Amino acid sequence: MDNPKIVWGIIGCGDVTEKKSGPAFNRINNSQLMAVMRRDAAKAADYAKRHQVPLWFSDADDLLDNIDLNAIYVATPPSSHLAYALSALRKGKSVYVEKPVTLNAIEAESLLAEVKSSNGKLVVAHYRRQLPLFLKVKELVENGEIGQLRTVQLRLWQSRTPDLVTKSGGDWRTDPAVSGGGYFFDLAPHQLDLMLYFFGMPISYDGFSLIQDRDSAVADQTTGTILFNNQLVFHGSWCFNVAKENQVDSCEIVGSLGRICFSIFGNSVVIETGDGEQEFRFDHPENIQLPMISRAVEYFSGIGPNPSPIEEALVLMQIIDNFSTIRQ
Repeated sequence: MDNPKIVWGIIGCGDVTEKKSGPAFNRINNSQLMAVMRRDAAKAADYAKRHQVPLWFSDADDLLDNIDLNAIYVATPPSSHLAYALSALRKGKSVYVEKPVTLNAIEAESLLAEVKSSNGKLVVAHYRRQLPLFLKVKELVENGEIGQLRTVQLRLWQSRTPDLVTKSGGDWRTDPAVSGGGYFFDLAPHQLDLMLYFFGMPISYDGFSLIQDRDSAVADQTTGTILFNNQLVFHGSWCFNVAKENQVDSCEIVGSLGRICFSIFGNSVVIETGDGEQEFRFDHPENIQLPMISRAVEYFSGIGPNPSPIEEALVLMQIIDNFSTIRQ
């Protein structure tokens, strides 16, 4: 059937689905949210009622067995991404999966193998790729507005309780068995994926992590470098143990004619060249994943390319694995 309606089921209707993603599925042409699943039946029923979702389940297999659903959004913590995505693909359903796509690169390789063997469709929720702010950055870079690219300097320094992280839902982000690591695993995928989106696949990369707070089970300091084509060098620094007044979220792309400055979690882009300084400001969509979900619907419907493929997410996970290696 050409251009079929994409009928969604969500596995894991937690915080990220309340506003960032969940409502978007019914705001896109040819898309409908039909069912949600959460292990806590009362919470699943409550979510379905508040968001006018026709069906709810407390067992993922029951949702996946529903023949009316042809697309699944996996919105659970990373530890269960692989299992749910594999099950959905094996039942012939398309998959939109939260980031990080898996706990590690080995799992991502397994997911890629299943996509290839089943000829399935899978999109990773690296939704910043489709936000106007980052499309503007990509345009400025590709149009040569700052000349030949020289270096990228990225810093994300946060306190032990980062303002960028949702506070509800427990502390699973600092449980490596559930998240893969600490806040680096939760926040850096947004940043590093954009570097791949802007500059292409890396030639080489290297980094390490430290546990500076010995009471922590996960790294709180990470550093890494990436070499891209044309000798562009990326330097990244992530720190999750600074004072609140020292928190930083900055990315600076420097070229032979100027620089582009922005925050990954901000809403403006500044370009500085010999002609002066110009700022572009953006209002993010109320449902911030809507542009990416719209592209996923087009891809699943057969009328557009994959906006965030597993092949690129695998490279991202290989970089994250490398950077997160603990140095004693």
